[in-house]
Amino acid sequence: MRTLDNKVVVVTGAGSGIGRAVAVNAAGRGALVAVSDVNDDGLAETVELVKDHGARAVRSDHLDVADRDAFGAYAGAVADQFGRVNVVVNNAGVSYSGPIEEIDYDGFDWIMGINFWGVVHGTMEFLPHLIASGDGHLVNISSLFGLVSMPGQATYNAAKYAVRGFTESVREDMLMARHPVGVSCVHPGGIRTNIVRGGRVTGGEDLADMADMFDAKLAKTTPEKAAQVIVGGILHNRPRVLIGADAHAVHTLAKLLGARYQDVFTAAARRTLPQRSR
Repeated sequence: MRTLDNKVVVVTGAGSGIGRAVAVNAAGRGALVAVSDVNDDGLAETVELVKDHGARAVRSDHLDVADRDAFGAYAGAVADQFGRVNVVVNNAGVSYSGPIEEIDYDGFDWIMGINFWGVVHGTMEFLPHLIASGDGHLVNISSLFGLVSMPGQATYNAAKYAVRGFTESVREDMLMARHPVGVSCVHPGGIRTNIVRGGRVTGGEDLADMADMFDAKLAKTTPEKAAQVIVGGILHNRPRVLIGADAHAVHTLAKLLGARYQDVFTAAARRTLPQRSR
């Protein structure tokens, strides 16, 4: 795939952040765009931005990616409307932070339902349409935390590592079968989005403090830059896409240190995280 012009591009979690920026970028390249989110107000704003940037057509849906039946119906409706699907960006995601001794099963179920199962649903339901298009590309958003682990992020790490393993295996299956579908697993570093501020924390944490720390110290890359890198990954068929200098630096450091990176990153977290998280 060398262009998004006249391609049907599907983006979940498009009501803000990276999802919105990817939809807008694709629209500016002449794509037909299908966007979804559970945030209806944010999604409406995205639709207007997508139209302003020249999308050939726009479809908008309220979609909970954790709902398997709803996702199946959605994929069928998108394919029926546009006649094909060329690109799927499984972007919808949430955060849940806190030490493992405070994590509960409901929190695990919630984050895995969206961050992992949402990606699986989007892949499984749309993959036949991507194959049938003859020119498809699947993008699953993992995280820097799908390459390295961090203290206080057991559930998020679990989901994002799972996305990485799943996506890399899907790519191998596409290669084995010689299907015309590229597959990219994306690992953003700190992106200026509301994922932390709109997320959840355990009872011993302060969400506002956590979000303020993320915004001030970690969120260094704009969603627009992230979208540019993701689209570049699609057009160059990159299997792994890292976003941000922080993602590249941390990934490289972890490879150099081996398993000892865990000790180094824990020491750094003690100096960086809000007091309650230490």
